[in-house]
Amino acid sequence: MKYFLLICSFLLIVSCKTETENVNKPTFIIGKWIRLNDKEGYKTYENWNTDFTGVGYTLKNKDTTFKEIMSIVSVNDTLHLKVEGVNETATFFKFTSQTDTSFVCKNAQNEFPTKIKYYIENMQLKALVSNDDFSIDFVFESVK
Repeated sequence: MKYFLLICSFLLIVSCKTETENVNKPTFIIGKWIRLNDKEGYKTYENWNTDFTGVGYTLKNKDTTFKEIMSIVSVNDTLHLKVEGVNETATFFKFTSQTDTSFVCKNAQNEFPTKIKYYIENMQLKALVSNDDFSIDFVFESVK
């Protein structure tokens, strides 16, 4: 009887385990990406790691003209895109929709962008950053 109770207790504990950190995070974003539709003379890269941390940066010749540190984090059981290095403090964009090949996140308090959409289309990673008045399209291909 003691063994039965012990086994039942163990199964109850295991079944109550919270979901793992990577569940529902957008795995399609993982990889090294180079922007295809950059301004002449510039090269923009995004590198996303399997722990959902990443860096985005733009080079003009060999000089870094822009850099941001990104991560996908869970805050109160809701996914957020956290962006650091652009503003004084980190900016959080709350996920508002997600599929296996896309996600949309928003922060109405941020001046630009207020909305960020990442998605896969034709084997390319695409991002659309926008507010009500303006948008910028990013088209990336995988770096082999």
